[in-house]
Amino acid sequence: MPRLGFAIDNRACIGCHACTVACKSEHEVALGVNRTWVKYIEKGEFPNTRRHFSVQRCNHCEDAPCVEICPVTALYKRPDGIVDFDNERCIGCKACMQACPYDALYLDPDTNTAAKCNYCTHRVDNGYEPACVVVCPVEAIVSGDLDDPESRISQLDRLLKVQYPKPEKSTRPKLFYVGGETAATDPTAAPPAENYLWSGNDGRISLKTLRRAADEADDEARARRVYDPKSKPVPWGWMVSAYITTKAVATGIVIVAAAMFALGLTANVLPTTPMLISMLFLGLTGALLVGDLKRPERFLSVLLRPQWKSWLVRGAYLITLFAPLTLAAWLSGWAHAARSTQLALGGAAALAAIAVAGYTALLLAQARGRDYWQNPLLPVSMIVDAVIAGLAAMQWMGYLAASDGSGGVATGASAGGATDESARIAFAVAAGVLLLLTAAEFLPRHQTRGAEVAARLILRGPLAVWFWFGAVGVGLILPLAVLMIGGRIELAAALLVIGIAAKNHVVVQAPQRVPLS
Repeated sequence: MPRLGFAIDNRACIGCHACTVACKSEHEVALGVNRTWVKYIEKGEFPNTRRHFSVQRCNHCEDAPCVEICPVTALYKRPDGIVDFDNERCIGCKACMQACPYDALYLDPDTNTAAKCNYCTHRVDNGYEPACVVVCPVEAIVSGDLDDPESRISQLDRLLKVQYPKPEKSTRPKLFYVGGETAATDPTAAPPAENYLWSGNDGRISLKTLRRAADEADDEARARRVYDPKSKPVPWGWMVSAYITTKAVATGIVIVAAAMFALGLTANVLPTTPMLISMLFLGLTGALLVGDLKRPERFLSVLLRPQWKSWLVRGAYLITLFAPLTLAAWLSGWAHAARSTQLALGGAAALAAIAVAGYTALLLAQARGRDYWQNPLLPVSMIVDAVIAGLAAMQWMGYLAASDGSGGVATGASAGGATDESARIAFAVAAGVLLLLTAAEFLPRHQTRGAEVAARLILRGPLAVWFWFGAVGVGLILPLAVLMIGGRIELAAALLVIGIAAKNHVVVQAPQRVPLS
């Protein structure tokens, strides 16, 4: 079986866009999106300037992260090495767009499903070469079997100095460049500009911040991107940011309720009101997840036709497991079951809640295209966020300690719970832990340029207001101040959750604004 790949000979490419046009014609690609495209990079200063052309497309990776993250096997690798897609299966979750380090996937506006270069499988299966290879006037695009020592592509790979894009991503791409320019293969070396030769940027990314990051690089400081297609929309919007927060509330309530019962602070492992609020926020979580899909009518495919390597599938099943365990824990308390039974069911529900709270971090880490999400602190941070959100919810429901405004303890649901002072200490400790985690997560320097640019967008870019005012000011400093001056615990609890929501927003949005191609 052949192992098909592409070689792009930059020594020959003239930047004519014939490959782009042929691809659009062959596959009837909609306006505004591309399966293959050409990027122009200029280096030097007049009169000593040079323009480099870089053909961009799917790399048909051996270890394709888009295939691994796809929850319904809409993306799959054929025996000949081609990474193909099935738009009849795609649910439009856009996870593949996050996983691809080469920005090769796009959302087809006609079908609302993911699409990309498929190596013209309909031509290859009939013995023809891909349309882009046939149309190239200078034979700068070479296709063939990488394992055939007699093939031209194999000889180029063996005999010449070639560049594989982003080898640090460990995707083992089957596309390489001959005579490639580093600034053309590194998206942050020559970031997007305000306007190009025949197109303009629509403001979805912070050009000033990206340019500043490029100017600080020594070797590519004079590289300029002078033509590129229009920037793609950010795949995941506010619904994904919000779902992480609603999930934290839903799971945090169960974790805190189980812990309080184990400590002897409540009579039942999961009282009715916390159970109802947890299920309400779990329902909101599901609604947000389905609402963000471009083909929401296919959402059951995640459960009925799962691709088990995807953390999107694993997360869906964890949520499906969490709901009945939570109801079982509530029923054990409602039926006044033995304490050991309530502890067992409450513990099982709490463990499921911890898994549900943290799995999103593993899903984000599976998106190998986004450097900032490859952060080992994210699972810990999300679980801590859930505990804090659970404490806040239990406080608002009166199961911790309800302040009467003068530092006393109100009667009602809080009876038998924690004292006002112990609740105040618990929230202060929670805020302190959150502060330390936030500092450890956002402030250190990052090992990759992509992660560093994302951090710059958060700390000094367009998301700085969300971070410094929302996550730090409202979400950390204000609640600590409220607790220190003896203010209402409910206010501090609400501020902490607002800060968590703001932090989730910047964590989700910033990495998506770093260019991948």
